[in-house]
This record gives sequence, C-alpha cells and structure tokens, in this order.
Amino acid sequence: MKILLADDHPLFREGVKHVLMLLGDEVKIVDAHDYPTLFAEAAANPDLDLVLADLYMPGMGGHEGVAEFRNQFPDTPLVIMTASESRADARRALASGALGYVLKSSPSQEMLDALIRVLDGGIYVPPILVGDEQPDDPFSLMPLSNQGIRLTHRQLEVLKLLLQGKPNKIIARELDLSEGTVKIHVAAIFKALGVSNRTEAAVAAQRFGLNLAGA
Repeated sequence: MKILLADDHPLFREGVKHVLMLLGDEVKIVDAHDYPTLFAEAAANPDLDLVLADLYMPGMGGHEGVAEFRNQFPDTPLVIMTASESRADARRALASGALGYVLKSSPSQEMLDALIRVLDGGIYVPPILVGDEQPDDPFSLMPLSNQGIRLTHRQLEVLKLLLQGKPNKIIARELDLSEGTVKIHVAAIFKALGVSNRTEAAVAAQRFGLNLAGA
C-alpha cells in the first residue's frame, strides 16, 4: 500500500506516519509539504492507493487545492486532514471530491477508521456534519429515507441524472464536473445504497422510497 502524506509541519507528518503504519506491514509513505510538492509527488507516483493531505498548505488556497487535485488526479482517493472544524470547510471539501474529512484533533483510531472506509470505497463524513441538515446548502448532507440513506446534495444531483440513464460524460457536462469526479460520486452513491450497478441503484431508489422530484 502506498500513501502520499502532505502537511507543511514535519513533526506532525512524523506523528501521522506512526499511525499510518498500523494499516499494515507493507505501507509505504511518500512525503509532501505543500500543494506544489503534493501535485508533483502524485504525478511521480501513479500507483498511489490514497492521499492524505492538509487542507490549508502553502502554494494554493485550500479548496482551490482540493479542486485542482481532483481535476489532475480524478481516480486517486483524497482524504483531507485538517485542524479546521468549520462545517462549511468540511461540506465544501467533500463536495469538491474529497472522500473524507478528518480532524487533526481526532483520536488515531478514528483516523484509521476513516482511511479504511475510504480504501474500501466509501466516504468518511466527520462527526461535525452528523445531523447537520441544511436543505438550502449545496454542501450539506441530507437524509433520503427513514432507512438512514444519506447523500450530499451533489450526490443527489448525480443520482437523479444517473436514474435518467445518462452516462457519466453527460452527467459531468450537465453538472460542470470532471468525469473522474462523477465516477467518485457514483461510487459513493452505490456504496450508500448497497448496490453495485445502475440497475440495482434504480431498484434500491424505489425500495427506499427516495423522492428525487425537484432534486
């Protein structure tokens, strides 16, 4: 397993490395200390299994960096690790394509659980967003049924177009996203619904009673 760890504080990187080694005996960690080195190392290591990066680092604005990383490396799982406990930051990072948002104040086991969830194809939503339902906020999570199905508004938009039979390329064009980002959202939707393809997603949507009208 190869992980790219990006943070501008060397001592913090060293501490996180010890936690990451708990993921397995064969973990290899690549370092980056700002957004330029993050992009350079990601390009130099196309076999990365995961990127764990601070949100606010030198070289680029935080959310601009997330969006640019997703644009350049659409198929590489990105988890944000940050001191920012802002709900807006968390929602925006997830909506921009990050698959997890981990607080630096989190216990080491919570960080490991988050990374394992992402490595398994899921999305890690931090506790600060649990119960944070703001229907008018495009970055908020919302409950879709009484069975605990929760998706972001962006994922809901993708699901609506997916159920209309539109391919990823068309969905990306209509929502002004990269095709890679759409693939990530589709994978997250499948995970949330417990399905593996579009046909099963349509059946699950009916079974859970998901109302996509006006989404």
